[in-house]
Amino acid sequence: MRTDTFTTEPIISLLHRQSVASLIEISAALGSPSHRTVCRKLAKAGCRSSYSHCGRYYTLDELACYDEHGLWHHNGIHFSTAGSLMQTAQVLVSKAPAGRFAAELTSMVGVDTQDVLRKLVADNRLHRTQIDGCFLYCTTDGVEQRKQLRARQILRSGGLPQLPDDRHVEVQLSAASATLFNLLDERQRRLFAGLESLRIGHGGDRRVADSFGLSPTTVASGRKQLLEGDFDPNRIRKPGGGRKAVEKKRLPHRIDHSDYGTRHGWMSGQRTVMDTSNHTNSC
Repeated sequence: MRTDTFTTEPIISLLHRQSVASLIEISAALGSPSHRTVCRKLAKAGCRSSYSHCGRYYTLDELACYDEHGLWHHNGIHFSTAGSLMQTAQVLVSKAPAGRFAAELTSMVGVDTQDVLRKLVADNRLHRTQIDGCFLYCTTDGVEQRKQLRARQILRSGGLPQLPDDRHVEVQLSAASATLFNLLDERQRRLFAGLESLRIGHGGDRRVADSFGLSPTTVASGRKQLLEGDFDPNRIRKPGGGRKAVEKKRLPHRIDHSDYGTRHGWMSGQRTVMDTSNHTNSC
């Protein structure tokens, strides 16, 4: 068996010196072996290729400063934790709260994405729908796709200032959450507030209480009920909860006053009878 004379140490040393290296530079550092050998050593060293420049540049994840979308841009060279441009586009579209237009995605990744998006749609890895003459790209999951479309409709309805990237979507979704909250009954509001608190994490009870005008105790109660499943879906309150019922007073039986006089004298019919009797007696 032939002894492998090439190690990964020259690659790692080169990348630690300059963070990013081209395939030609890496090949020279290894002593110019065959292309197959270089690729094998790159894989063994755990190197990541760029999704731009046809994958000719490499780095190590430990050296990259990825943003919240898993992207790193270094001197016009672009890397992604998702891998290739096609994989990156699919992930960024599928995880976007309101889907993405091609222009939005291109602005994020720094390279043109039109051809990649068309390929993803043709392969049924993404879905697209036309909105105001532009294609909106969404996930192929039916439930999540409907959520993205609803969020995009809220986003395009206006009413809030434009914010960069996903901050605009987040603000719009918060406004939609407040609108939905007002349509729920007491139990649903409590559970919804508890869910929002769980989503926020530490300090969520106070933040949700301030947003929805609730008591932090109510939010904490909803959160605990969700975690423990301690609620009856057919009841709004627990037995015995809420305002006590007011006992309805029964009115006494009505008395027939036809045989009684009024405070002004006899009833009109009785006066007539009495007048007639008096007139007969006088005659």
